[in-house]
Amino acid sequence: MIDLIIPARKKDLGGGLEVGRVLPFAKRRMVGPFVFLDHMGPADFAPGQGVDVRPHPHIGLSTVSYLFEGELFHHDSLGTVQVIVPGEVNWMTAGRGIVHSERTRPELRAKGMRMDGIQAWVALPKEAEETAPAFAHIGAKVLPRFAEAGATGTVIAGEFLGLAGAPGFSPLFYVHLDLAPLSRFAVPDDYAERAVYVAKGKVLLDGVAVEAGNMAVLAPGLVELETEEVPARLMLLGGEPIGERHIWWNFVSSSLDRIELAKDDWKSGRMALPPTDKDEFIPLPDPPPPPLPTDPV
Repeated sequence: MIDLIIPARKKDLGGGLEVGRVLPFAKRRMVGPFVFLDHMGPADFAPGQGVDVRPHPHIGLSTVSYLFEGELFHHDSLGTVQVIVPGEVNWMTAGRGIVHSERTRPELRAKGMRMDGIQAWVALPKEAEETAPAFAHIGAKVLPRFAEAGATGTVIAGEFLGLAGAPGFSPLFYVHLDLAPLSRFAVPDDYAERAVYVAKGKVLLDGVAVEAGNMAVLAPGLVELETEEVPARLMLLGGEPIGERHIWWNFVSSSLDRIELAKDDWKSGRMALPPTDKDEFIPLPDPPPPPLPTDPV
């Protein structure tokens, strides 16, 4: 029932944040509309340290931030200023263009913290790629939860088991699932593409062990997850395919010409910085970054 196992690859984003990058991957560019997935941490910040991801631009996607531990302080060019803590969701739709930053608040930086979470990018369907930018913060009490024997879950986005999380622009599901030791959970076959990312612990799929820091892309059919003597923290994700996407730096689009325009807009200063965080920004990479697996070679 496993089509492919994708290991997270370590990448330093700067500003004190190292991530495990899962998507995109050379042999698997997307899972449903999910085109990008980073595991942020787990990382321990000593007093005086914190996250400083400077303002940077996006087009053609929604970013979905979800934390297990710690906190992030979001600023964007719409004027949004929002703290996110564990169990909450920051859903930012870039559409035709948005600029944001992610920081640690000074009062938390003074104490130090541990941070652990996931940031995913959901590519927008072609008809929504140029939609107006938007931001939504969804509290933990609003997100629907479910419980079975040994399994508890939160539906972060889309529809799963008849429950609806944050709405997407195309059919998808995104779920945080915790499994107790010696538990089982069946992943329904409701979407064309599905994957399981192991954020903590280990899970068995048809007797095959998938360790923390790995994503199992699932083959069609009902798939049963099983734990042994230790619990597991999992992210279930997927949806219906939306077609190929190009990725260059922070830009996602079905059109290479649109990415070239976004590059020029950022380099020329035509994309506004967050009004509450405008003293610095990440410049356009020069030399350009190496191609991601979705780029033509």
